[in-house]
Amino acid sequence: MFRILCLLALVLGLTACGKFPTYNGPEVTRVIVEKGDRKMYLLHHNAILKTYDIGLGFAPEGHKEIEGDGRTPEGEYLIDRRNPNSAFYLSIGIDYPRPRDIENARRMGKSPGGDIFIHGRPWKNRKGGRDWTWGCIAVTNREMREIYAMVKNGTPITINP
Repeated sequence: MFRILCLLALVLGLTACGKFPTYNGPEVTRVIVEKGDRKMYLLHHNAILKTYDIGLGFAPEGHKEIEGDGRTPEGEYLIDRRNPNSAFYLSIGIDYPRPRDIENARRMGKSPGGDIFIHGRPWKNRKGGRDWTWGCIAVTNREMREIYAMVKNGTPITINP
């Protein structure tokens, strides 16, 4: 009986301090990223629920065109996947490249790249400056826990210059 109680206490303790908080507030209906201001907004219709300071790709100006250019995409996308075991703490995926991105890169004879995420900042990148990713959108790990809980797959994301 003592072992069962200890095991139950351990499980409850791990659940309470795990990296997956729950969110019971208004639904996030859109994510807006303003690259120039280095801000990301989580919205419920027209109301801003949360605002975050962000880091971008190491070449933040302009729309991502090809793999390795260090740019963050611009335009209309969707949140399409999540990775609880990301090397960048937690991450939620953006459905880049879209067909138009693939076609633009193909015209240049290049790959558009992919694996664009909103993610945390692992220990090894803690001193990477503001814009350090290969095109992703970075926030603190604490903020990423919040975002991971609030933003569901299928949520539209607008990334503005």
